Amino acid sequence: MPQINAGDFKKGVKVVIEGDPYDMLDCHFVKPGKGQALYKCRLQNLLKATIIDRTYKSGDGLEAADVRKEDGQFLYKDRTGMVFMDTDTFEQYTVPEAICGDGGKFLQDGMAVGLTYWNDKVIEVIPPPHVNLKITYTEPAVRGNSSGNITKAATVETGAEIQVPAFIEQGETVRIDTRTGEYVERVKV
Repeated sequence: MPQINAGDFKKGVKVVIEGDPYDMLDCHFVKPGKGQALYKCRLQNLLKATIIDRTYKSGDGLEAADVRKEDGQFLYKDRTGMVFMDTDTFEQYTVPEAICGDGGKFLQDGMAVGLTYWNDKVIEVIPPPHVNLKITYTEPAVRGNSSGNITKAATVETGAEIQVPAFIEQGETVRIDTRTGEYVERVKV
């Protein structure tokens, strides 16, 4: 693997530390009064999402991580995980649900996603920021509960449960923010 010199450290650089891929979130150059120049870096583990702080001297270097992002498509979910297809190579990958995160519960068959690879293995699934899903079950609205911030539980067609305003009824389509799992708005079909 190619080596990245400390002088080339900057935000967004992908490196390998102790066998795991890291994304450089921040890097500051520090020149003390005497001695070598230092690079103070904040890095995020791409497999575990943990953040570490490290300091490197000007002559140090790190191995470059073979991390790439591609377009993909969600195909289906089975008992072994969620199956995705790379839209360029048409290769299929079975990914554990834990890697998909909370946004995975809003995916429908055929939906476009972003796939992040490390050593030809999917390490992250990026769902679209917003999805439109139909409400399959929710309690009927109670008369008089139409004002204020009153919410109720609702189940969408993927099986996920979300909180929606009291005026939303079964059969309506709503827009959901996949990053937070929150209701955004009602969608006219």
